[in-house]
Order: sequence, then C-alpha cells, then structure tokens
Amino acid sequence: MATYRSFEDLPVWQKAVDLADTLYDVTEREAFARRYSLRDQMERAALSVSSNIAEGFERGTREEFLAFLYIARGSCGELRSQLVFCHRRELIPSGVYGPLRELCLGVSKQLGAFAAYVRDSALKGQRHFGAKEKAAKQAEREREAFDAKVAEIVRQAREREKARAGQHEA
Repeated sequence: MATYRSFEDLPVWQKAVDLADTLYDVTEREAFARRYSLRDQMERAALSVSSNIAEGFERGTREEFLAFLYIARGSCGELRSQLVFCHRRELIPSGVYGPLRELCLGVSKQLGAFAAYVRDSALKGQRHFGAKEKAAKQAEREREAFDAKVAEIVRQAREREKARAGQHEA
C-alpha cells in the first residue's frame, strides 16, 4: 500500500467527499425545502465522514487515526439510516436513493478495510516519528543508494569484461 502524505491523497477521503457532494445535491431539492432539521442532520452526517478522516489523519498517531476512521464509519451508518427514512417518506426517489445508498455503503466498506490495514500496520504515526526514527530512515536511504551504486559498478564491470572477451575472440 502506498504511503500518503496528506489526507487529500487517501482514496477513501476522496470518495467521502464525493458522498457529501452528492448528498448536498439531493438535499437541495424541493422535498427538503422545509425539512430544515432533517436536511441539516443529513448534511452534517455526510460531511462528518470526510472531516473525521481528515482530522484523524492529522492527529499523528495510529490509535487516534483509527478512532476517527471508526467515527467516520459510524457517520456513514447514520447517513444510510437517514436515507432509508427519506426513501420511505418518498423524499428521495428510488432512482436517486439506490445509487446514493450504494455510494454510502461503498465508503463504509472502504473505511472498514482501511481501518483494518491501519490497525494491523507496524506504523505508529507521524507523532512517533522522532530523531531516532528519522536517522534510521536516512541510514536506510543511504544504504539503498550505496547498494544501487555497487550494483551499477558491477554491471559496468561485467559489460567491460564482456567487451574484452569479445575482442580476444575476434
């Protein structure tokens, strides 16, 4: 799995923003014009998903990130429940409800899988990345660069050897 430098790079965050954007398109319809409380609660739940992913990422520890991923997943569940209610009340037509519910369910599944990955990873989080870890990472990069140089020198030596062997045979 890739290393992400910001929460905006996370595919699950991007999908969560798509979810909020799509939900806002739905709640801007006439059916929600006078249902201020329901509209507000649904919009807050939808926006809470991406916001919690972002906040958890920025906290800097694996444990806090995990907690916020689970909160984000809870917000997905809250939104799905509200979508069912609105569909039953015929505030959201079936053609809109189905794809929106699937998007919400997809984000929830992505959050679950990503949380499992984060939970099982050896990474502790940015906050735990101190001088000792930075020095070890730098030493690893230097070792990799040295290995690459040695490999290149060996490759060049073999090419020269092949060229000399070819001259002697001719």
